[in-house]
Amino acid sequence: MSNEPVIRVAFFLAVFVVVAAWEAMAPRRARQLSRRARWPANLGIVALNTALVRLLLPTTAVAFALLGEQRGWGLLNIIDLPRGAAVILAVLALDLAIYLQHVLFHAVPLLWRLHRMHHADLDIDVTTGARFHPIEIAASMVLKLAAIAALGASAEAVLIFEILLNATAMFNHANLRLPAGLDRVLRWFVVTPDMHRVHHSIVRQETNSNFGFNMPWWDRLFGTYRAQPAAGHEAMTIGIDQFRAPGEQRLDRMLTQPFRDDVPATGKGITI
Repeated sequence: MSNEPVIRVAFFLAVFVVVAAWEAMAPRRARQLSRRARWPANLGIVALNTALVRLLLPTTAVAFALLGEQRGWGLLNIIDLPRGAAVILAVLALDLAIYLQHVLFHAVPLLWRLHRMHHADLDIDVTTGARFHPIEIAASMVLKLAAIAALGASAEAVLIFEILLNATAMFNHANLRLPAGLDRVLRWFVVTPDMHRVHHSIVRQETNSNFGFNMPWWDRLFGTYRAQPAAGHEAMTIGIDQFRAPGEQRLDRMLTQPFRDDVPATGKGITI
């Protein structure tokens, strides 16, 4: 697994380029702000988060899983399962853990303060999928390592999960148009852009739905699935009510959003 960072970066760049080109050719919604106004900060937060994780947590999730395998940590290192079945089970369990974590970050007021920076994007596109506050990223990494240790996920399973999660996060945040029939079929197997876009609505009931990033089944199973936004995808308002000024898309303003109590513009925001 020594080439794991190279593999992950290669997949990230390849998916980013393909999705960015796709949404440029077949956009679902008109943009509120230009890429020039949003992308520097959204991509800047990715660079900042990458450096922060390397500084605070020197081990990667894959390296941590390899250590767990060597030391026999977790459920899957205790029970005897075929390698393929163990990998599939681990990927599914980790995806469920991410779903539950996402619900938690909406339900707990302190965690929502961190997570709302992700929702404060006035548009939703390929860069939104990686737009998370550094403190949230650090907390998420700790929770992920705990889940890997408890589960006993193999390094192979964690690498597959990380690649899938990064790729699907970029895909399901993309501002791209899929044929309605294809979307109806795909959303039984993967979270589609139309499915996840509902989650970025300014309407509180819609924001608290469709929490899945990768696999769509958890929302259906736990009753958090919503098929479409009430206003329709073209007319729905994306974002949260407190941070709607274009200047809030600057990196410095994004970083301070968890620590500010700006008054909502209309009183219809989703602050918990």
